[in-house]
Amino acid sequence: MEAEELLKTLHSQQAAQKDVSKNPQVIFSWKAPLRAYKRKSNGVLRFYIALALLLSLIVFFFGDKILVLPIWATMFLVYVLTITPPPITENYITRFGIETAGNTYRWESLSHFYFIKKFDYHVAVLVGKPPASSYSYLVIQDDKTKDKLFHVLAEHILFVEKPQKTFTDKMSEWLTKLMPDDDEATHSQTEEAQVGFSKTAA
Repeated sequence: MEAEELLKTLHSQQAAQKDVSKNPQVIFSWKAPLRAYKRKSNGVLRFYIALALLLSLIVFFFGDKILVLPIWATMFLVYVLTITPPPITENYITRFGIETAGNTYRWESLSHFYFIKKFDYHVAVLVGKPPASSYSYLVIQDDKTKDKLFHVLAEHILFVEKPQKTFTDKMSEWLTKLMPDDDEATHSQTEEAQVGFSKTAA
């Protein structure tokens, strides 16, 4: 299921259930995928495999060979998350906190929030108070929902416009930049096919 099909399914469910809750404690609610999702092309999957092979060779010759197992376990997890569309979940903002995917986060346990952009979605990142400093991610499907969510959350917890990124966040962004984009991969394949056709015709 492509991202566009996922959004169509989401909008149809929202149209069928406009009155999602009659609980007076619910301030705002919306439906969204459990995680940001975009089905990758074969070029991106080949990138994952090449990266896993490179890391495996480095570890095999210069490190502990047993580390090859977690590398390929991570590769399998990434592959599954890439080809499997996420379920649609319902998120609730209440007077006491946030309910999402069966979890409840009370306002007093949250420190601040900020927004990031991932694929075709906005994502609200909720950061818990120390020492846990847990992270929760709420996927947002459109700008209208983002604006509403921003005003509701800003009344209860701090909004950080430029958050401090962790080492994991920086590594994730770096790997994302290395990955070929689906449109670029498709464009390159089209150009290669056109060049091959021209040579054949000549």
